[in-house]
Parts: sequence; structure tokens; C-alpha cells
Amino acid sequence: MNRRETVRKDVEAKRSRKLDAREQGDRSAWFGLGMFGLVGWSIVVPTLLGIAAGIWIDERWPSRYSWTLMLLVFGVLVGCLNAWWWVIRENENE
Repeated sequence: MNRRETVRKDVEAKRSRKLDAREQGDRSAWFGLGMFGLVGWSIVVPTLLGIAAGIWIDERWPSRYSWTLMLLVFGVLVGCLNAWWWVIRENENE
């Protein structure tokens, strides 16, 4: 096999990979980072809201139960369900 055939096969392989990538959609590293950020924020926001509401309730109406801890767990659960919904929704769009 001469050099010209080797170069032609390399170019053809790169072309084939490029076409395969285009057929799979425009999913790039930026898309992955964006999805990672979306999932992260969809968990963080309800968790922080739960903590803030729990601290506010604990300061206003003290009791032997920690509302902060209960609402923290509730916020994490709501956030995980929210993130799961986003991931399912993105997989349906493929």
C-alpha cells in the first residue's frame, strides 16, 4: 500500500466519523456541561429554599423537631425528582 492510499483511507475514516457525529445530533461537550448544570441547579434551588424555610420556621416557632432538617430532606427529594424529570424529558427529545 502506498502513501497516497494510506492518506485517502485516513481522510475517508475521518469523514465517516464526522458524518456519524452529525447524524447523532449536535450533542457536544457544551451540551453535556449545560445538562450537568441544569441537573445541579434543579437540585440545589429546592434544597436551599427548604433550608431557608426551615430556619425561618425554627426561629418563629421553636419545637423539639427541626424543621430545617425536615425541609432540607424534602428539598433534596423534590430536587431529585425535578432533575429526574429533566433528564427523562431530554432523553425523549433524542
